[in-house]
Amino acid sequence: MDRLTRGLVAGAAGTTALNVVTNLDMAVRGRPPSNTPERSVGTLADMTGVGLGEGEKAENRKAGLGPMLGFGTGLGAGLVYGAIAGRRGLPMPVATVLLTALAMVGTSAPMTVLGLTDPREWSASDWAVDAVPHLAYGAVAAGVYSALG
Repeated sequence: MDRLTRGLVAGAAGTTALNVVTNLDMAVRGRPPSNTPERSVGTLADMTGVGLGEGEKAENRKAGLGPMLGFGTGLGAGLVYGAIAGRRGLPMPVATVLLTALAMVGTSAPMTVLGLTDPREWSASDWAVDAVPHLAYGAVAAGVYSALG
């Protein structure tokens, strides 16, 4: 299996881990899901002139497309890691940190550029809510990449 395919598979596994940890956090703490993915879809649709429809249909499309941004980020981070890491990969702690950072930047940077969030204003709790699932992503993706080698 070539390194880019390994990266995509690792990214898919990491994305699954991120979603599991996020949903468990929501269930345990009773917190609502983030609406920034849907807001991102709406902003991108407005910027590009893509119509999402009216009313409930538009909201449903945003709800359907928002998570797709996360899947794309997770797969993309795995792909970038595969391109960087090469055939052998990197030591597990380094791989975990790198994949975590790629996923966090891939998620937060576009939303920051779109004006939907500003990490400089996040509380410690906000950072934890963001970092813990991304760390799960990084650890699982690193493990899968290594196992596929």
